Formats: sequence, structure tokens, C-alpha cells
Amino acid sequence: MTNLLTRLAVVAAGLPIVLGAAWQGGWFLLVVALLAALVALHELYRMARSLRPLVLAGYGGAAGALLGAQLGDSAWMLGGFLVAFPLAFLFAAVSETRQSTTVAIGTTVLGAAWIGLGLAHLVLLRRLPDGVDAIFAVLLTVFATDTLAFVGGRLAGRHRMTPVMSPGKTWEGFVVGALGGVATAFLVLYETEYGGATSLVFGITVVLAATIGDLFESLVKRDLGTKDTGRILLGHGGVLDRIDSLLFAGPAGLYVLLALT
Repeated sequence: MTNLLTRLAVVAAGLPIVLGAAWQGGWFLLVVALLAALVALHELYRMARSLRPLVLAGYGGAAGALLGAQLGDSAWMLGGFLVAFPLAFLFAAVSETRQSTTVAIGTTVLGAAWIGLGLAHLVLLRRLPDGVDAIFAVLLTVFATDTLAFVGGRLAGRHRMTPVMSPGKTWEGFVVGALGGVATAFLVLYETEYGGATSLVFGITVVLAATIGDLFESLVKRDLGTKDTGRILLGHGGVLDRIDSLLFAGPAGLYVLLALT
């Protein structure tokens, strides 16, 4: 119960900022996304410090992706992200480390792509013609899915979903979270141009992507021998622990809407 109350307290403090940035869009959203990206990257690179990631190159790639998404389109986003490669090669060439250069650069680029491109897709999502509804749908669907899966798992969880990657997740929690997430997407998009069947496809896709994103982060943490990415958000762990679902759900939501409308 204490863990749940801590989670709710952090949500009460942080959710208005996130939703406010989504509502306002523009440079305010970019700044919030950039801060989240830099903190999440710091957490990832700290966990992977034995792999000697080239931190500044990763920051540059993530920032480039976000700035490109704000200034242009997906091509600009990709171009901004690709800054990570020359920066990584530059820093690798001048650094002194016993770690494999391939491993160091690979870890660096993984972080910039996973976190930078993931959040940059939210910026692109907000810039759609009905972008406020679209980004709110992603954020609220992910929030409902995560929260209801946590509650459902605590109350009725019996069968482990992925004993190796994330022992705490159960199939019962997943079903409760998925139903709640799809229902949330349908309600948020009901009276918009994305309503009807599109909202249901959107909801299902975002729920599945969010779940995969969560499991992907769990797999990375397990590989790096870490339980939480940080303590900055108390019971929520680190920033990366909170945005892991969004990093997959944002791109999935954007491309579903582009494909179906």
C-alpha cells in the first residue's frame, strides 16, 4: 500500500506538468521532453558505465532528434539523431579506454535511438492536425494501462507473464491494464476525427507497444544487473522507468494514425 501511495503522489506532482506540456505543445513540450531524455539517458549510461558509453555523443543524438522533430518532420528528426554517429566516432577516437570501441559506440547509439527517437515521436504526434487529442490519447492510454496493470496484478495476479524478464508482471494484470487502456483510447478519441474503429485499433496498438516497451526496459535492466534505473521519482524509480512504455507507444500511436487517417 505504501508503494502505491508513493506512486500516486509522484503522479499527482508530475502528471499536470506532462499534460500541460502536451496541451501547450511547441517549445514547452520540447523542453520537457528534452529534460526527460537527458535524465533518462544519464540513468541508462550510468547503469551501463562498464560498457563505457560516449555520453556526450548520446546526448547530442537525442537532442538532435528532438530538435529536428520540432523544427521539421521525420526526416529532420532522423537527421538530428544521426549526429550521434560522428560525435561517437570523434569521442571514441580521442578517449582512452580498454572497452571495445564497437561496444561503446553501440551502447551510445542504442540510448540515443531508444530514448531520443522515442520521445521525438511524441513531438511529431503533437504536430498532427488533431495533435492535442492524439498525444493526450497516447499519454492517458499508457497511464491507464500501466496503472490498472499494476493494480490488477496486485489484486488478482496469479500467473507470471514473463518470469525471466519481469517476474512481477502477471497475465491477470496485463488483461486488466489492456482493457482499461483500450477503453481509455476509445473515450479520449470518441468525438475526434480518430474516433470509431480507428480509436480501437489505436488503443490495441498502443497498449501492446507500451507493454513491449516496458518489457524491453526490464530486459535491459536485467542484462545490466539493475532493478531500478534511479531513485529520482521515489516509488516510481527513475525517469527511464516511467517513460519506458512511452518510448514504444509514441511511435506506434503516430504511425497507426498516419496509416488509418
